Amino acid sequence: MSDVHTYSSDVAFTPAVKAIQTRKGSRDAYANVEARGGWRTEIDENLAGFLAETNSFYLSTASADGQPYIQHRGGPKGFVKVLDKNTIAFADYSGNRQYITQGNLSENPKAHIFVMDYAHRRRVKIWGEARVVEDDDALTKALMPQGYKARPEQVILFKIAAWDTNCPQHIPQKFDASDVAQALAVRDARIAELEAELAALKGQPAAADHT
Repeated sequence: MSDVHTYSSDVAFTPAVKAIQTRKGSRDAYANVEARGGWRTEIDENLAGFLAETNSFYLSTASADGQPYIQHRGGPKGFVKVLDKNTIAFADYSGNRQYITQGNLSENPKAHIFVMDYAHRRRVKIWGEARVVEDDDALTKALMPQGYKARPEQVILFKIAAWDTNCPQHIPQKFDASDVAQALAVRDARIAELEAELAALKGQPAAADHT
């Protein structure tokens, strides 16, 4: 990374942030985190597994003068790939052709990924630097999810500087429609099975399908 920090969490805890933490009484707690090594800087099994299950996240960038921008990125589970212990990547699909994210990265590589898992009320924050790769057909093909109906335009490589998790406080619990449909299908199958067993016990034919 282009910046050298004493602690990995310094990527977010600037002197201004630490001054406010001191004023509001949380600096000692975060100093203890720093003393234990700070935030994680490499992809471990937990983060790799979390990313393998995600189908949606938010990517934030900023222009050279600091104007922030947040862009949603989505795809089937597994569309985010781990390339090595510090790098993740994904195929960037053709969209509305505004190219704000790409323009920002061309002049300011610093970026942030925010991943929400509403079903389990978990979130992961990832700081790092990103760059766009437009001329590597083999890499684009390798990162493109099999059978996914989207047109890959390029690749975004994200080099991780630090990552951290948050507590579940205030996260609303939500579920993907596909997960709900699967759960309902399992429930309906079990109901039909129980109805058949009950009918057999009564010596009667099973009830007709209610759907």
